[in-house]
Amino acid sequence: MLFAEHLKKNKVDGDLSKIMLQIADKSKVVQKAFLTHSGVSKSHNIHGETQMELDKYADSVFLKAMERSRVVRTVASEEQDDIVEIKKAKGSYGVTLDPLDGSSLIKTNLAVGTIAGFFNEGDVMEKGSKMDAAMYILYGPLTSLVYTAKNGVHEFVLNGRNQFELRNENIRIPNGKIYCPGGLRSDWIPKQKKFVEHLEKEDYKLRFSGGFVPDLNQVLFYGGIFMYPALNSKPEGKLRLIFEANPMALIAKEANGANSNGKHSLHEIKPEHLSQRTPLYIGGKKEIELVEKFLK
Repeated sequence: MLFAEHLKKNKVDGDLSKIMLQIADKSKVVQKAFLTHSGVSKSHNIHGETQMELDKYADSVFLKAMERSRVVRTVASEEQDDIVEIKKAKGSYGVTLDPLDGSSLIKTNLAVGTIAGFFNEGDVMEKGSKMDAAMYILYGPLTSLVYTAKNGVHEFVLNGRNQFELRNENIRIPNGKIYCPGGLRSDWIPKQKKFVEHLEKEDYKLRFSGGFVPDLNQVLFYGGIFMYPALNSKPEGKLRLIFEANPMALIAKEANGANSNGKHSLHEIKPEHLSQRTPLYIGGKKEIELVEKFLK
């Protein structure tokens, strides 16, 4: 079954389906651009980070697609300083975009991804609990697409006919023992160190590539937990609430998993500004309950 057919079968809202299909289609353009846009840009994003050439290219590709859809009212992109208002939009959707998460890995040919979240009421500054759908594209050995419209979590892969074809339906995070920890161990707060020491005593295996999308994808299929905790040098964490945390947290939740900032669900946090960061734990319910016991 193809992606469009799956959206129709599951009665996903027409405007939402249109937006998701646009992102899926343009991800093929971005995937091909890895050969031609792999240099470093001279510019920086809102977070002060040096942009890769492909960051800017992917951002422009997806933004143009959102504008042409005519059903997206606002877009918050990690590569833009402000929320983009689309004046001629007829629809009501707000979209959050991380056009190319993990782009620093391009040079070493490791997997990277695109992350998107969707709000039907158009307000991208709402709590994650108000998010209606989320998806990510993983550019790896296979280009895959994972989405939820609060109808379970489903995976599609780009086939030889350049179409996203269903591979796994109704994914549920299994009981597994991998952990993907961000940040330097020497920079972790004491409670975080004790939590990881406990996981290691329970024979959890470390699996961390440095890319949020591929590493959470591992958790989705093998079980365990992804984490980028508060650090001594960065108490607020590293990952962005709006662009990265909220969409991926929704996907995990719909796959029978859970999420936390170490104290409570990420989706309880009301964003205060676009570049807001948060400590982040996403994975199986057992692991999230455990981390909150250690950190509270």
